[in-house]
Amino acid sequence: MITYGAVQSLTFDVSSLATSSTFLVGVESNEIDNTTTRWDDIEISCDGILCNATTGSVIGQQIQLYLWGSDVSLATTPIDTLDGVASAETLTHDAVRQALRWVASPAATAVTAGLKYPILPFCVASQFYGNVPAFCGLYLAHNHAAALAAAQSAIWSWRGIKYTAT
Repeated sequence: MITYGAVQSLTFDVSSLATSSTFLVGVESNEIDNTTTRWDDIEISCDGILCNATTGSVIGQQIQLYLWGSDVSLATTPIDTLDGVASAETLTHDAVRQALRWVASPAATAVTAGLKYPILPFCVASQFYGNVPAFCGLYLAHNHAAALAAAQSAIWSWRGIKYTAT
């Protein structure tokens, strides 16, 4: 039997995020703490990321979304500049980004301003060999021709999942 927890908002403001050709300049979400409830899985959802309203993207440019996991809070032991607090971050080296779990990278397929790029819901456990870390969070960067929309409509949320035998 599957039991879903209440939907929780995830603080992850990607509005006005500047472009980064190396994907090292991005933004991180608040961390999700799974130490109390110990969910068997966590589903993360987003209603889409809105690109710049006036400058069209170049075909092939991407938004890259990553997931991190840790046994300790990043407030205690950061991963490079990621500290578990929703904020702009500049990773110090590409090896840090490559160590994160890739989740999605919607690419521009048209030179159209103001497109909304979908991010399909995904589960955390599948990214960590069937286990949910004690703490997890997101990192996002993009290389579009202009900053993401200032009036960002992206709504990020998560909910825990418990599996029980019937």
